[in-house]
Amino acid sequence: MIETGFLISAFATLFVVIDPPGLVPLFIVLTQGISADHRRNLAKRACIIAAILLTLFGLLGEKLLGLIGISMPAFRITGGILLFITALDMLFERQSQRREEQKTDPDCDLSVFPLATPLIAGPGTIATIILLVGKTENWIATAFVIGLMLAAIFTTFLFLLAAPRLEHLLGRTGIVVINRLLGILLATLSVQFVIDGVKGAGLI
Repeated sequence: MIETGFLISAFATLFVVIDPPGLVPLFIVLTQGISADHRRNLAKRACIIAAILLTLFGLLGEKLLGLIGISMPAFRITGGILLFITALDMLFERQSQRREEQKTDPDCDLSVFPLATPLIAGPGTIATIILLVGKTENWIATAFVIGLMLAAIFTTFLFLLAAPRLEHLLGRTGIVVINRLLGILLATLSVQFVIDGVKGAGLI
């Protein structure tokens, strides 16, 4: 039986780490002067590529860790610390500044870099999907986690499509407030990952 609380927590964690509201301003800047159809295609390709990457890491990540001798408790602790740093970036707006500093090659496909990776499927998101799948006990629960990840990616796609409207509706202040709230939530979730890792290692 899959606990509803775990599913809600999993979706919330993925949503917060991907941070669709935080992607809105950058997506507008990156696609400035691009037609609506081209912008929609970029968003669609970026989300598909990110979903494929996260699915692969979700299904194979734990096995890869095992091959190189990294235990799940150790990865939970490391992932929790990484997510906590991400939360601090969100709280102090360093994440937005870092994203805006991403340099892109004018000849490259924006849907691959920087949209799909590292903005959607970045290190924090990859760590999160591996951690969440690592907490599942059977393939049904794993399928649910992968499904929730796809739902989070689809939500991100909707945010990207509505980027101009959302920026106009929320304004810069509204987006900052949402990012701060998500940062607080992510910080709390990251601490829980560390606690789970410490328990799994038998330290407490």
